[in-house]
Amino acid sequence: MNNPEKVTNAIIQQGMLPLYFNAAENVSIAILKSLYRAGVKALEYTNRGEAALNNFTKMVAVRNAEMPDILLGVGTIKNLAQAEAYMAAGADFLVSPGFVPEVAAYATSNNIFYAPGCMTPTEIIAAENAGITFIKLFPGNMLGPEFLSGIKDIFPKLLFMPTGGVDTTKENIESWYKAGVCAVGMGSKLISKKLMEAGDYSTIENETKAVLALIQSIKK
Repeated sequence: MNNPEKVTNAIIQQGMLPLYFNAAENVSIAILKSLYRAGVKALEYTNRGEAALNNFTKMVAVRNAEMPDILLGVGTIKNLAQAEAYMAAGADFLVSPGFVPEVAAYATSNNIFYAPGCMTPTEIIAAENAGITFIKLFPGNMLGPEFLSGIKDIFPKLLFMPTGGVDTTKENIESWYKAGVCAVGMGSKLISKKLMEAGDYSTIENETKAVLALIQSIKK
């Protein structure tokens, strides 16, 4: 199992956390491979629907056999049972759309990276008091970079990553970095439903490469 520090460093270094879900096992694995080819070292697979846990288990097996240096996290964890099931399946880290106290307690006591989704200072304070250091600002497009600029000074010890509606454009990513994020979460704007349906894995790979390069240039 990977400790929170290792996961945190991987996400910060990459500057972006790609996330996706597809009900088809073969598509989920093909996207994993295309992200890996693009240089991704940490990704989030979304816990959405009946097939998610089974798909994730197969993805872990492929990862272990072919790409041992990529960290596989799971998102949309809403309760302790889900967290335990995915950790048992080989997850490296956990992400939620909201702050789930029981998951935070489980993660901190077992030295697991956990990024809860927070939308208000109250939620961020609750997460911080529970021992969490990495906050997913969600939904990012509703909050905007101005929200982070306005609250960041109150939370000097926390790391922030917006997810939801973050665009692949230089303007959008740069505005978040100027506000003080450590990374951006990227879902459908990067791995779109259209590209998944078309099985266009080379475009997913190339666009991911471009975004990773763009972020490195912005960080400089």
